[in-house]
Parts: sequence; structure tokens; C-alpha cells
Amino acid sequence: MSRGEVKAGAAADVAGTTKAEGEAEVANEAEAPETAGTSPDHAPEPRERRLWWTLGLFRSEVTTTFRRWRTLALLGVLAAVPVLIGIAVKIETNDGGGSGGAGPAFVTQITNNGLFLVFAALAATLPVFLPMAVGVIAGDAIAGEANDGTLRYLLVAPAGRTRLLLAKYASTLTFCLVAALVVAAMALAVGVLLFPLGEITTISGTRISFGEGLVRALLTAVIVAASLTGLAALGLFVSTLTNSGIAAMAATVGLLITVQILDTIPQLHAIQPYLFPHYWLSFADLMREPVYWDEVVKNLGLQGLYVAVFGSAAWARFTTKDITA
Repeated sequence: MSRGEVKAGAAADVAGTTKAEGEAEVANEAEAPETAGTSPDHAPEPRERRLWWTLGLFRSEVTTTFRRWRTLALLGVLAAVPVLIGIAVKIETNDGGGSGGAGPAFVTQITNNGLFLVFAALAATLPVFLPMAVGVIAGDAIAGEANDGTLRYLLVAPAGRTRLLLAKYASTLTFCLVAALVVAAMALAVGVLLFPLGEITTISGTRISFGEGLVRALLTAVIVAASLTGLAALGLFVSTLTNSGIAAMAATVGLLITVQILDTIPQLHAIQPYLFPHYWLSFADLMREPVYWDEVVKNLGLQGLYVAVFGSAAWARFTTKDITA
């Protein structure tokens, strides 16, 4: 049985179940005048029922996303990046090359403290690997269902297009967070195994405890995940424009590459502060003492703007789109 047939069967089961629940709800409402005041605690309110359905839909989307081999492969690639960085730095150190004061941000500090591998891995994956993975997941969210012929089955259920779209976006945001945490957790594990630990020397030259540094590392992973919310909204919008999952994924990744190229051209400095990846590396300011929040806040505000614009565009497109697959 093909993947599309399996998904279609699962979607049909969900649709049938929720349809039955909807009919039961209608029946309960029809009997309400006779039973009103007798057993109000036994019949959940329609709003409560809708809330449970929304949570169930979100849980189903998250489960489906993380059970796919493609998602697991993406997480595997992301987890391999800090391992490769840690091994490369360790080999260079053993060969007597030292850090040499060169390399990406935080790499030169890894040999002194393994916790810096978390920051180095996030800095290495954020420009390319993390956004490409998010672009694949977001681009496939709606278009992939249409391509497999399961979108109509999902819409048979009484969830509505808006709640389905929100569930898709929420599952994509969950992937953003999990992906960033996977990179951070693997980097921390490798850092503990290969390098010494201790107090952290910040970019400002002051020293903080290892515990505080660990908290900042976790906060950095969360901010990195939040930095990808604008791209996720953009990918979701692209996904509503086509019935081809591959086309949506390719278009999203292509837009990502194009915008990043534009962000490196000096002549375009006037528009660069409005490009969603412009402040991605602002998380480095979390390693200052005191923390410098200005660039981080600008980054989060810019991502919120992209979420509002492209999220609204995705909703407008999806709620008026003719579903033929």
C-alpha cells in the first residue's frame, strides 16, 4: 500500500470519527430542551468540544510530522553538525594547531569550554541547515496533503480550514523548536565529552558561572527557533499556492537562498533590515554581560511582522481555495 493510500485511510478514519462526533453533538443539542437542568455536567459545551478537537488535530499533525522518515533524516543531519564541528576542533587542537583566532563565532572558545560548542553549532546551522529544514516542513504542510490526495479527507472533518491551517503552522513551529533543541543538546553532549567545562568568559570579557551559561545556551536555542517563525509562515503561504509538495518545498528554499543573497549585497543596505534573516545571528548578544537585547528584540519583532503578513496571506488563500485533491 502506498504512502498516499495510508494517509488517505487515516484521514478518512479521522473524518469519519469526527463526523460521528458532530452528529452526536447535533443529537445532544436536539435533546437539550428535554434534559436541560437534569444533567448539565454530562454534556460538554460545544466550545469545549471544539477546543478538544483542535488540540487533537494539533497532536495528530505533530505526530504525523515527526513519524515521517524525511523529518527524522533532517533531524539526523542537524544532529551531525555539532558532532563534526566538535571532532574537527578536537583534531586541530591535538595536532597543535590551536584555535588561531580564526573561524566562525564561538569556535575559537570551544577548546577552553565545551559549552561554547552549543553557540558555535547554532551559529553554523542557522544560516543554512536549520532554515532549509524548516522550509521543507513548511512547504510540504498543505501542498503535500494535496499532492497525496488527503487534503479533502481532512477538510471533511468539522475542524474548518482555519483550524487546520493553524494546526499545520503550530506543528511547523514545534519542528522549529525541536530542531534547535536537537542541535543544542547534541552540541552540549559532544562538548561535555571532548572539552573541559567551567566558568564562561563572555564576549564582554567578564566571567559567569557554568549554570548561568547553560541557561543562556537554552535561551539561545529558543530564540533561534523563534527566528525561524517568519520563514515558517512564508513557507506555509507558498504551500497554499500549489498542489505539488516538491514545488512548494523548492520554492520556499529558493526564496530563502535569494533573500540571504540579497542580505549580503552592500548596495541593498536600505532594505536589508526588513529581510527576515537579517538579525538571525543577533543571539550572540546573549553572551554579553549585561545582555544586549536591542538586536534580539528587532529580530523577534521582524519575525512577528512576517508571521502576521504571510500568515494572513496563507489564511486568505487557503480559506478561498478550491480543493480538488
